[in-house]
Formats: sequence, C-alpha cells, structure tokens
Amino acid sequence: MIVRRVLPTSPVGVEYSLTPLGESLREPFGRSYDWTVDNADEIQRHQMEYDRGVQS
Repeated sequence: MIVRRVLPTSPVGVEYSLTPLGESLREPFGRSYDWTVDNADEIQRHQMEYDRGVQS
C-alpha cells in the first residue's frame, strides 16, 4: 500500500507514496475521520462515563 524510495542524496533521503491500493483507502478513511470529528463530544462523554464505571 506504500512505496518507499531511497533518494540518492547526502544524507540519504527517503520518499514515501501511496500505491493505487493505498489511494483507494483515502475515501473510507476520510469518512471515518469525519465521523470521529463529528461525534467527538459524544465519544468523549461515553469514555468518561466508562472510566467512572457508569454504564449507560
């Protein structure tokens, strides 16, 4: 999913890029990220309740 290319520089550099398979994950990961941001307050609230031992 990721291509690693060593660059002939001094010091040696490394470049990373996504393969087509890796690129195909951009949309689903983006949706997952957006969902997490949109629901962050509720997620945090549930985590705090869990940490306190409160079951909802």
